[in-house]
Amino acid sequence: MSTTVGDSTGYVPNFQMSAIGYIIAALLIVVVLPVLPVIVLVWILWRVFVAEDATESRYETWREERTARSASSETESTDERDEADELEDEADADDDSTDS
Repeated sequence: MSTTVGDSTGYVPNFQMSAIGYIIAALLIVVVLPVLPVIVLVWILWRVFVAEDATESRYETWREERTARSASSETESTDERDEADELEDEADADDDSTDS
């Protein structure tokens, strides 16, 4: 058994593989072209009735959304703190009235 590697013959065109590639491409075109109008129609109907508006991913949009979210969370946390303070005040008032 030989363990040597043969010399490289270099790059040469492989006509058999090229022919098979062209045949497969031709078959795909023959199959896909008749189906293409149906695919386009389904895509248009999908875009009109089902798909949501595409959101544009931009830094400015992200920054504005983040600012809006942080402002709303600050408002919510301030409201929660106010409610907690009111509950504490009511509890203190109840404690004072029971101590008397």
